Amino acid sequence: MRIDINADLGEGFGPYTIADDAALMPLITSANVACGYHAGDPVIMDRTVRLALEHGVDLGAHVSYPDRMGFGRRPMVMDARELEMHILYQLGALHAIAEAAGHRITHLNPHGALGNKASADPAIAEILVRATFSFDPDIHFLVLPGSALEKEAMGMGMKCHRLFLADRAYTADRQLAPRSLPGAVIKDESAVMARILRLLREGTVEAVDGQVIDMHARSILVHSDTPGAVALAREIRRSLAAEGAEFTALSKLCEG
Repeated sequence: MRIDINADLGEGFGPYTIADDAALMPLITSANVACGYHAGDPVIMDRTVRLALEHGVDLGAHVSYPDRMGFGRRPMVMDARELEMHILYQLGALHAIAEAAGHRITHLNPHGALGNKASADPAIAEILVRATFSFDPDIHFLVLPGSALEKEAMGMGMKCHRLFLADRAYTADRQLAPRSLPGAVIKDESAVMARILRLLREGTVEAVDGQVIDMHARSILVHSDTPGAVALAREIRRSLAAEGAEFTALSKLCEG
């Protein structure tokens, strides 16, 4: 069982930090780095890229709507060309910093409201995929299973890796439960671990309404800004190693 553990990193700004990226990096195999729109800046991006390179961690672009004040969690209305250019802008920024450091972008994971929209709306998914394909068709996508983004990316011949958000609840249609719902963010470590082990052993997850839904994923996401993220990542590695898991970066997983 080959499993990727990834986290959203580089989500500070200037002297402000949200998470302990240095402590998380040795525990993960792939990192999604904020590209300056919901968080991050050139110095933080450079520091995070070099930290990933030092630890042999895959580098992903964590692109967002231009919404730093709202941490990228507020939907925005943008015409197709405008959104496409904003995605390209972020990819270009991370690519330049990565190339200077001797690293490269291997995957993309859209953040917050943009990720939610791309998962549910084929039109937004198509824009995201088109922009990424025009930049580098070899970039892989992190996707929710059965999402619009997965369908659009695979339709363009791009590789996808199915993602399970360890600390987030799901609706019955396999979308993330809105953060405004009670229980949408799961903070109890034992509950998170039970969900991960159930996913890997049974291929199912219990949705917020109590329905049991099929779900298969080999990439486990830990939100770096969730309280106790470092301890959670450490426990995920320990528990999955006991299950016989081999930890493998996204670029080395053999999925769709």
